[in-house]
Amino acid sequence: MEKIRKNHRPLILVTNDDGVMAGGIKALVEAVRSFGDVVVVAPDAAMSGMSHAITVKVPLALTKVSEEEGLKVYKTNGTPADCVKLSINALFEDKPDFVVSGINHGTNSSVSVHYSGTVGAAREGALNGIPSIGFSLLNYNADADFSTAVKYCRMVFDYFLREGMENGIYYNVNVPDGQTIKGIKVCRQARGTWTEEFEKRVDPRGKIYFWLTGYFVNNEPENDDTDEWALTNGYVAVVPCSVDVTHYSSLERLKQREMPLFEK
Repeated sequence: MEKIRKNHRPLILVTNDDGVMAGGIKALVEAVRSFGDVVVVAPDAAMSGMSHAITVKVPLALTKVSEEEGLKVYKTNGTPADCVKLSINALFEDKPDFVVSGINHGTNSSVSVHYSGTVGAAREGALNGIPSIGFSLLNYNADADFSTAVKYCRMVFDYFLREGMENGIYYNVNVPDGQTIKGIKVCRQARGTWTEEFEKRVDPRGKIYFWLTGYFVNNEPENDDTDEWALTNGYVAVVPCSVDVTHYSSLERLKQREMPLFEK
């Protein structure tokens, strides 16, 4: 497989966790295609909830699906993070200029960011020093209307293309469903929890199994500086995220203590 080379236009890697045939990834290609040459590398099946998982027990395949001027589409049996890693190592001669992931079918706000394969792919891009953004739409339907999301994803991408992004930072962008959006808010991740309930079932052979259900609880619904508040009130939520998970105030507090267990 001949490696892809850059030309005078930005090279944009597009991926997702809903699969190469999902409506959301087609919408994201539409959103960013006018800004550069687009290469899609996406899972060959749905990979929702994979977070930053990588494949280590089976080999990965990479198959070209289609090609036209300014757009190449590939599929792989790997995870969203695999899509980015594999592309960088096996497909591109040089790293792409941007990684964009999505548009996810469903929200990735608050603590869902930790489970999201969409965001995991953006995080992998940031780990490799590539400006990266994950996009999601608050609609879980396979036939969701992405027309408004395309508009706002294009606006956000255009902004960061012009203004640049800090190294080690990636952005988690969630778009409300529907046609009426009030604007775009930069905000923080809301503190929330998933109340997970496993429904107990019995298969035809009498074997017990469990099906994950549950619902999200916003622990600070009154605070207007969070992604959950923004989405509930009709705004696109843009949350800057860091690949560095060090909690610096705890680090400094531990350094100040006389604890023979730890070296300063």
